[in-house]
Amino acid sequence: MNNLLFNSSFGLKLNTAQIVQAISDFIQADPKREYKIIVGTDSERRHNGKADFVTAIVVHRVGNGGRYFWRHREASAIRTLRDRMWQEVLLSIELSKELAVLLKKAGLEKCGFEVHVDVGENGETRTMIQELVGVIRANNFEATTKPESYAASNVADRHV
Repeated sequence: MNNLLFNSSFGLKLNTAQIVQAISDFIQADPKREYKIIVGTDSERRHNGKADFVTAIVVHRVGNGGRYFWRHREASAIRTLRDRMWQEVLLSIELSKELAVLLKKAGLEKCGFEVHVDVGENGETRTMIQELVGVIRANNFEATTKPESYAASNVADRHV
């Protein structure tokens, strides 16, 4: 499995430049709409001490559906929930930085851009909200948490 390529709902394997082209094509199909580009990561711990991470890129045509892309990564030495949550956020930030550059080059910087993090007020992760949201904001991205963080808690979660 190539970690650099993303899967599309059409069964294609795409790199980030191809995803930006797909985003551009999707927007050009209905340019009068509002669009958000969202990155989110979810993970699942495995029995062997490793964790499976899925990062999703969602292109939301506000009020009218969207498209998404996802990729798997495996990491070892992820021992705690805190380590997993940090790795999720770091993977999302890394991809968001890459996408932001490519989107700007493609003239798509006018789209809303969010990073969704799979933490919320009602779970074990509630104590980490401030620090994880803080690191996302420190990297100049808007952060969204549960229950609104659907790119992480629904889309990426579907492929973990």
